[in-house]
Parts: sequence; C-alpha cells; structure tokens
Amino acid sequence: MAQLYNGKWMDTAPAAEEVGKDGQFRRIDSAFRDTIGGDADATYPAEAGRYHLWAARVCPWASRALAFRVLKGLEDVIPVHYALPGLPKEGWTFAEGPDGPVDGGYPLHRLYTGHDPQMTGKVTVPVLWDSKTGRIVNNESSEIIRIFNTAFDGITGNRLDLYPEPLRPEIDRWNELIYPTLNNGVYRAGFASSQQAYDEAVAGIFQTLDAMEDHLAGNRYLAGEYCTEADWRAFTTLVRFDVAYHGAFKCNLRRIEDYPALRNYLRELYQWPGIAGTVSFAEIKQGYYQLADKHGIVAIGPELDLTTPHDRARLPGKGIWTR
Repeated sequence: MAQLYNGKWMDTAPAAEEVGKDGQFRRIDSAFRDTIGGDADATYPAEAGRYHLWAARVCPWASRALAFRVLKGLEDVIPVHYALPGLPKEGWTFAEGPDGPVDGGYPLHRLYTGHDPQMTGKVTVPVLWDSKTGRIVNNESSEIIRIFNTAFDGITGNRLDLYPEPLRPEIDRWNELIYPTLNNGVYRAGFASSQQAYDEAVAGIFQTLDAMEDHLAGNRYLAGEYCTEADWRAFTTLVRFDVAYHGAFKCNLRRIEDYPALRNYLRELYQWPGIAGTVSFAEIKQGYYQLADKHGIVAIGPELDLTTPHDRARLPGKGIWTR
C-alpha cells in the first residue's frame, strides 16, 4: 500500500498493511485529530479563508466533507482543492499546491510532510489544513463534518444542525451500523483477498441495505422526520453503489435501484440544493475501475439518472433541524 515512510514516499511500505493474512481489509486510523474552536484563544480559532479543504470527488470520505461544506453554507469560508482524476504513483495529486500552480502537479504527501517531516502512514483525503500555520488540523472525515456542523456558525449565521442533541442516540445507532457494514463494508468486499472475507463482507452489506430499506419504507430519514448526519454519511456510499461498488467491488447481489425506498431516498438526497455538484459519476467510475481492474478498463454502464422524481414527500418529515 503506497504511503509515507519516515517522511519519504514509497509505492509499497510495510508500516500500514491493511489486508491481513486472513484476507480481511482493515482500515487504518486517521493520523491528525485536532479541531477548530469558536473562541479566539483556541489553538485553531474559526476564521474565514484560513482553513482549506483538500478533497477528491471520487472518495466517499472526502465527499462527506464536501456535502457538509455545501449544507452549512461554507463555500465562501473554506476554500476547496480538488484532486486530479486518476491514480498517480505519488498518490492524491492536485493542480495547485499551497503557493499556487505546480508543474506536473502537487502530491498531497508534501502537505503531510510539511506538517511532520518524519511522517509515517497513509496520505488520505479529506484534509482540513490551516494555511496560517501550514499544519493539518484533521484528516478524519467523521470529525471534519462535526467541525463544519458548528465551528463556523458565528461567521455564517447558518444554524442548520445535522447532529442535534435530542436525535444523537438514533444518529449514532445508524452510524454504528452503517460505517462497518456499508461505508467500509464495500471496501472490505472489494479488497478482500480470500473468499471467506469477501463472503462475510458482502453478507453484511446487504443485511444493512435490507434494514435501511425496511426502515425507510415508513420513515423519511434515518433518524425519523429530520435529515441528519446519518443520512449524509450513508449517501456518499449509496450514490457510488450502482456505478462503482456493484461492478468494480463485486457487490452485485442487488442494486440500490432494486430497492423501492432506497432508490427514492437516494434521489431526494441527491436533489438537495448543491449536493449534485459534489458528485462526479465520471470520476467515481474511472477511479474505482482503475483501482479494481488490472487493465484499468472502465465499465460502460450502468446508466443512472438521479434527477428523476422521488416519492419521499408522502412521508412525514420536517427536513432540517435548526438551533
């Protein structure tokens, strides 16, 4: 697995092996876990333009952060850098670095070694980076979206709350089910190196999709009447499922299109203002098939139109929770 090792980029390095002898894929924890505070004396105080988001449209973890950036009205507060399509040898690569355009592209691992010259570990997106200190604040998507949910409200005036306290037990319950079995489950299937590991991962994926289908047949959103963090954490996997995971990662027992409630739920979320702009089906398909197919051949299908009408308005729902 390509990564940094003592500050040097290596195409293959032993320190972050993710697939064990049992064939199971195990995701490595993110390295940087600071936060942004509302107080002026915080280590990283909230300031417009100071923090940059480094992301890739192909990546579902980065897409969580991109979705929250739109939902929370942070487009003018947090600049975003998009990785170039494809899988270059130096990992995620951008047209521009912190100081502007770079001939041949700017590998993200330089941002990591700018923070820690002896860094050992994976170079992942999303990255929330502080342009004032040149340091990485956080590269864990589940924490970045919580930062976006509250840290900049005093600047934007946006009071949408995607993790409201009264709904947290239900949000957490769905997160704790969906993350290991679906969000990460598709990777456990796609990167499995034994039949047993693959079979176990795929079984978990479709058990969770079946449970979501049953719940969403009678509830507009996962936590009930309000659209929350749990929905957007699920969305970034669901929107990639039929065009990428179904084929490239062999998660092909059923499609999202085969689930009546899920297919309409996915359309409602995709049609939420600004969200479609965070999704690039062309980059998603290219990225996953290049990753999974030794010849890098991208499948022609499926044709998928998420702009068609959905039926979710028939269910009771208030949509958004505001503080």
